[in-house]
Formats: sequence, C-alpha cells, structure tokens
Amino acid sequence: MSNLDRQAVPTVCGGRGFVVAEPVRELLAPRTVRLGESTEVRRLLPNLGRRMVGAWAFVDHYGPDDIADEPGMQVPPHPHMGLQTVSWLHEGEVLHRDSLGSLQTVRPRELGLMTSGRAISHSEESPKQHARLLHGAQLWVALPEAHRFVEPHFQHHSDLPVVTAPGLTATVILGELDGAVSPGTAYTPIVGADLALARGTETRLPLDPDFEYAVLSMSGEAEVDGVPVLPGSMLYLGCGRTELPLRAASDAGLMLLGGEPFEEELVMWWNFVGRTQEEIARAREDWMTGTRFGTVHGYDGPPIPAPALPDVPLKARGRVR
Repeated sequence: MSNLDRQAVPTVCGGRGFVVAEPVRELLAPRTVRLGESTEVRRLLPNLGRRMVGAWAFVDHYGPDDIADEPGMQVPPHPHMGLQTVSWLHEGEVLHRDSLGSLQTVRPRELGLMTSGRAISHSEESPKQHARLLHGAQLWVALPEAHRFVEPHFQHHSDLPVVTAPGLTATVILGELDGAVSPGTAYTPIVGADLALARGTETRLPLDPDFEYAVLSMSGEAEVDGVPVLPGSMLYLGCGRTELPLRAASDAGLMLLGGEPFEEELVMWWNFVGRTQEEIARAREDWMTGTRFGTVHGYDGPPIPAPALPDVPLKARGRVR
C-alpha cells in the first residue's frame, strides 16, 4: 500500500533514543488518511509520539468497509525501497501486481510479503468481483543496512503457524512467537502475530523482554495489560516484558507487533526508507524519470507521481520523542 500523502515530509525514525526501555502503556490515536476514492485508513505509525516499534515503521488499519457497490481498494502503481510491505486481511481480497511480474490475490489470514530491497513498484486493488466487506492492515518493515539493497522479491504464504491457548488463536505472520516461526523472510529479530480472542478469555501471552512491543486492535472489545484498546487504535508497550495479560469482553481481533529496537537511524519519506535526504531525493528522481523501479503491467490506470520533496534540511525539523 502506498502513502498517498501529497504533503509528505521527511521523518527521522529508528535509533535507540526513541525506544522506551521499560514497560509502558502508551495509547496511540490514529490519523485518518484518504486512500484512493473509496478507502479511508487509520494511520498508527509513524505517529506524532512514536515512530517505530522494532523494525515496524508504518501501520495502516482500514475497514471494515462495505464495498459491495464500490470499487474498493484502488492503489495505482507506486515505488518502494528499503522496506518490506506486509499485507494482512480479516475480510475481503486484495490483488497484488508488481514490477517483477507477480500477480497474486491475497485473502484473509494469508501473508502477502513484498521485499522492496533496492527498488520495486507495485499496485493493489480489490478484484472486480469482490466480497462485500474489506478489512485489514498494511504494514512496513524497515530493512537493516546489511540487507536494504537485496534483490526485490514477493512471497505469498497461505499456511502460517498457529499458537493456541484456551480462548486464544495466534497466527504468526512474521518472525517468531512462542517457538512458532513464520515462513516469511525476516531480516531482523521481529514478531508480527494475529490474535483471535474468544469472548470472556483471560490469558497471558509470552514475550521476549529484549523486544519492544505494540498491540493494534482490529475488532471487538479487549483489554491489553488492563488498558481498553478500541478498534483502530494501538497501545505501545515498551520493552522489558516477559508476558502480556489479555482480556476479551467480546470476540476480539488484535495484532501483536514487536522486535528488537531498530538501532540504525532512518529517513522515511513518502514510500521510501533511506539513510539520508539526498538518497531519498535520488529515489524520487528515479521514479519520476522511469528508471530503477520497473513497470507494473496490467493495472488499469497511470502510476502515482511523487509529491514535491520539501526543500528544508532534515535537521531543522527536530525529533519527536
């Protein structure tokens, strides 16, 4: 999924200075962003007070939207570099195309994982014949220096490992949880898991104290470490936890995101993750001149032009802690 913000500004992310080294309960409110004609998303990362969680650098939650008489998601071809995109659905379908020639319909509880590496472009759309409801999340994972120029590739996994406890089903999307390992390629110590809680469930989820964590609420009424987390909001949990208390007042869906704090300092702008503003400017120029990012074939419409890059030194923008 693209960041379609036409007023995008460079953002400094990563670095230990942004990490809370102890358990906290920091509730993050979303920012509403329009995505195409008929999809509205709630953006949780980057947030005014929180840039990353481990290597997770971008989180959008959308739906459930009734798109029976609508085109649904329509995101024209756009570029990425320096990151992985994670597509995760609870309802509906999304058709993925990319400049490698990949063509894949991603369905609920299936992993669509695109590693941009040095450069890739893709589009995402609801199929012409689609389900009534569309509900899911789109997330980005920043690539570390050692792997950020890898060859781009796309993976689709429909069979993912599951961790169970009374009233809890946890599907491991990326990384590892309680000994279960996702088949998706990860480049940093990380975890992403979909948590389905039955009404009345009270349980504790094992965590790694070296990871920082956050929980995104997808649906239902749930408490995370005693804090009610409403659908479309996210609770940042900091580091130093060995377990996480969960309680569901109704059937509920959550996403657990975590990983080792990302030590490298990043510059994120529009759909690019780099290390300097100059690198971002080169990527923008390459996209606008039609080099490096390839061509997406089969999408009915033109690619998305890049917004203007503000002519303001990044250091003048300061940091948000």
